[in-house]
Amino acid sequence: MPSVVAVRALEPYRVWLRFSDRTEGVADLADLFARGGVFEPLREAGEFAKVRLVRSFGTIEWPGGVDLDPDSLHSRVLAGASR
Repeated sequence: MPSVVAVRALEPYRVWLRFSDRTEGVADLADLFARGGVFEPLREAGEFAKVRLVRSFGTIEWPGGVDLDPDSLHSRVLAGASR
């Protein structure tokens, strides 16, 4: 399972990621944020931009402990590259 080694917020609901297997690209997360719930506070661009790398888990998270599975993120980057 590749882990996230770098992250950068691009615009609301999109992040650029680099993985330990050297895969890199953009993950569109808009469908997750449309659900609300724990993602509700991150709908604001300023809050979304606070994404950070959590090296110990190989993934990303936002304030409040909202994190995403690295496998899911990897799949999203690969899906975006095939478009």
